[in-house]
Amino acid sequence: MLPNKLNNSKLLKDFRKLARELTIVENDLPGSEDLLRGLKSNNTPVIGITGPPGAGKSTLVNAMINQLSAQAKQIAVLAIDPTSPFNMGSLLGDRVRMAEQFNKPNVYIRSLATRGSLGGLSGKTIEMCDVLKAAGFDYILVETVGVGQSEVEIAGLADISVVVLVPESGDEIQNMKSGLMEIADIFVVNKSDREGADTFANNLKKLVHQRVQPIPVINTVADKSIGISELIEAIENQSIKENKKRIFLLAEKAWKLLQHQKMKNFDKKQLQQDIVKASANPDFNLYRFIDTLLIEPKNS
Repeated sequence: MLPNKLNNSKLLKDFRKLARELTIVENDLPGSEDLLRGLKSNNTPVIGITGPPGAGKSTLVNAMINQLSAQAKQIAVLAIDPTSPFNMGSLLGDRVRMAEQFNKPNVYIRSLATRGSLGGLSGKTIEMCDVLKAAGFDYILVETVGVGQSEVEIAGLADISVVVLVPESGDEIQNMKSGLMEIADIFVVNKSDREGADTFANNLKKLVHQRVQPIPVINTVADKSIGISELIEAIENQSIKENKKRIFLLAEKAWKLLQHQKMKNFDKKQLQQDIVKASANPDFNLYRFIDTLLIEPKNS
């Protein structure tokens, strides 16, 4: 069953402490390793919300927060935004997208940049999720940037993966990546008041019902809060089932964290500066350059 909600006043009192802990972990500040090793997790379900840009993921998350918070549930949200590959900056857009949620006493929202992760999920996402799980929320919602590979990567983080699509996806459903079919626990056809939505949803249902365990397909109109109750019910039904992906999830998390540990001494900005200098040499060879980095990693 889902965990019982904590007392509002306790969570309110701990929000600043939680924010400090997340900052320590996100930035590898002194004490971060001890903090992570001392975490005591619980059964808080991590709900991954993913899908292509323009599918209405943020609007859907807003609608879910409104309904869950009205039920006095404690909700944490990790809103992930892409990092620019050129200046390493990130527009942490949840400040705009979820403005109505910031004053709710039972809702905690945290921005997180992808930090160059191609799929939109970095090792930091996993670590920060674990910090949130230890805080005792009822739900943790992770909204990804929807940049392609993140739809598959979310399976390594989320207990329940919700893939958001729109009717305009049309015939693309026939060419849907098998990986996406494998990781989805729930499909949402958002903006279902648009033309062709019923046909699209029916085609999707035919595909998912060919599986041994059919995947729920929920029609929503998030900006009107239509279908949100059905979506939350589907999430609750998923959360009380035995998680057969548990070993896969743990292995994927371990793999991502190992990658992060191996790469954390490399500063990408410094790497670009070193490349500028090294590539000016007429004899520059990228593979020999990489060999030098492997021998003497650059400190961040």
